Amino acid sequence: MSAEAAADESQRLTTRILELRDAYYERDEVLVSDAEYDAMLRRLDEIERLFPELQSQDSPTQTVGGRAQTTLFTPVTHAERMLSLDNVFSPEEFDAWAAKVVASSGRPVRWLCELKIDGLAINLRYERGRLTSAATRGDGVVGEDVTENVRRIAIIPTQLAGDGHPELVEVRGEVFFPVDAFRELNAEQAAAGERVFANPRNAASGSLRQKAEGKNAKAMDLMERRLGRLGMLVHGIGAWSKPPVASQSEIYELLASWGLPTSSHYRVVDTAADAADFIVRTGENRHSVEHEIDGVVVKVDELALHDELGATSRAPRWAIAYKYPPEQVNTKLLDIVVSVGRTGRATPFAVMEKVRVAGSEVRQATLHNQDVVKAKGVLIGDTVVLRKAGDVIPEVLGPVVELRDGTEREFVMPTECPECGTTLAPAKEGDVDLRCPNAQSCPAQVRGRVEHIGSRGALDVEALGEVSAAALTQPFVPSEPPLRTEAGLFSLTVSDLFPIEVVVRDNETGLPKLREDGSEKTDTPFRRLRRKGDGAFDPDATEFTGDETHVPSKNAIELIANLDAAKQKPLWRFLVALSIRHVGPVAARALADWFGSLAAMRSASREELAAVEGVGPTIADALVEWFAVDWHQQIIDQWAADGIPFATPGHPGPGTAAQAGGVLSGVTVVATGSLEGFTREGALEAIIAAGGKAASSVSKKTDFVAAGPGAGSKLAKAEELGLRIIDAEQFARLVTEGPAALDD
Repeated sequence: MSAEAAADESQRLTTRILELRDAYYERDEVLVSDAEYDAMLRRLDEIERLFPELQSQDSPTQTVGGRAQTTLFTPVTHAERMLSLDNVFSPEEFDAWAAKVVASSGRPVRWLCELKIDGLAINLRYERGRLTSAATRGDGVVGEDVTENVRRIAIIPTQLAGDGHPELVEVRGEVFFPVDAFRELNAEQAAAGERVFANPRNAASGSLRQKAEGKNAKAMDLMERRLGRLGMLVHGIGAWSKPPVASQSEIYELLASWGLPTSSHYRVVDTAADAADFIVRTGENRHSVEHEIDGVVVKVDELALHDELGATSRAPRWAIAYKYPPEQVNTKLLDIVVSVGRTGRATPFAVMEKVRVAGSEVRQATLHNQDVVKAKGVLIGDTVVLRKAGDVIPEVLGPVVELRDGTEREFVMPTECPECGTTLAPAKEGDVDLRCPNAQSCPAQVRGRVEHIGSRGALDVEALGEVSAAALTQPFVPSEPPLRTEAGLFSLTVSDLFPIEVVVRDNETGLPKLREDGSEKTDTPFRRLRRKGDGAFDPDATEFTGDETHVPSKNAIELIANLDAAKQKPLWRFLVALSIRHVGPVAARALADWFGSLAAMRSASREELAAVEGVGPTIADALVEWFAVDWHQQIIDQWAADGIPFATPGHPGPGTAAQAGGVLSGVTVVATGSLEGFTREGALEAIIAAGGKAASSVSKKTDFVAAGPGAGSKLAKAEELGLRIIDAEQFARLVTEGPAALDD
């Protein structure tokens, strides 16, 4: 390689690596796999070794993490620099590193092996045992101040247990989402129509790096819930020149005695061969751990050797990260089919022979759009390489070309919607994605919107799930569906619901679910068959032969009852249920609180809509555009005729809170923990309905703190400030009778 070519490649790699770092650390976006990123970094390091003049102090090979500062958080200078770790990717590389460490040490080495958590590095500063600040790693010297959010993570102590704490110590660790908590979070995000996180690391970073300022009560509650689910494990110390222990493992014992969360998965071994065995065994069982891991960290256990071995500009020489490759498998690409979603987007999906990858069975994976299919170079019939991006989302990497036998064929993107036959088109010029413009009556879009109406973020209709929505809009039997659009949803009666047979569809892809034999799975959600003679039910009956009569199922009766009960839901939920672009629960609450009725919103100007706190011009434009569509008005008119009020009772009109003059007028209340008789949302709504302010954080201006089990940091802050703390029973009296009732 010539010096000129090396300089060009070095500059190209540096630019790309910095772009990827910005996306990863500043925007929580994963644009390439860890393996691809590591390969680029290793290639840059190789070039800089061959041409040392190309290496600068700010090269990605010499620096750590993301930017030193951002505009979002206050910068914090670490008392001692936070380093990163160098990586190895094979047993041979690990053996070579370990041998080099032993040779440099000049004496036997014991090794501490621990799991490499796929989370967000954090630095906790304790002064005389009290947490004074928490910061992200940043560039290793300066990080971002996330103290207030860290205080909301219950597992992190604000005051260390025991005694003998140093004047100053920095505790380093990793913040993460436990696997189960991450799945629950994504399920809730999807149900609420909010962003679904690609992996637990992104979710942890996005949760920790969010600001409380400007959030309303609902948004603050969501923020608190996300932070409350975070886990954290410590793995080292900084800024403590002479700890009273001699090894890294003893440090863990000391930190645990202080009440800090330490991992139970670490081991101290006597030889590098034992460490290599730990790496292999952990890799074989990586999916049994409660949090995501992407490798194993091996450290020299003796602290004196840490000082002797030292560090490079970015990483210690006494520790290494063994990175596992993303789990990949081969499977057969049976077909590429196009699914149409609630917004009309036409998405190609790979349909594959079922295969187990990263702990679960996978049969389908998104291919995003026709350009992605071409870029991956896959043909229908190929053997393809499948992995789970971030060990969560199935991803087709590409074909195994050498296994082709000539029977494979190219995928051709349809020109018409596979659901309604309407010509597909980009939403605007230059868009790669194609959409079905028949929003009003495309069965797939109607099905998606009906299912959305029943979601927890909208009307929370328990009996209106994916199967029920498909049965109402796309039944296999009869040929005429009960619903052509969502306009008739609240007009349904039990007699409209059977006989219906429906193909069961996947909630994420909209594609039919398959039985083991490959046939489409069907269901009859709204009927059961009863024999005429004795009136008994036949649980195994699947066909109507004439000797039976069909009767409504429990699900059918519950659906009609649920829809009738939903008519009493608050206005903001109906705004979410209407599938207006950009209008999620937060914006819907703000609009409902300000205007009080759908009629007032419709008559408001774009400027008046945008002026509402939490709305802004983008949502205002979406509202104006939505109201201008004639069939949208038909939905409103039909729902109103069926008993939907589209107004908050007693609301005095735009700009004035409906709850003014209630028993809690002028009173600020914080609800935290589990309050018997109230959901989290119900507690907030009770405060607001009584005319009070439902605050999300505790301050001197807080009048009452209603605390139940799991109250955590808010309760501690209330006690510190000497605020009045009440239990669930007192809270119920407060929101119905007012503060005076608690003085009796």
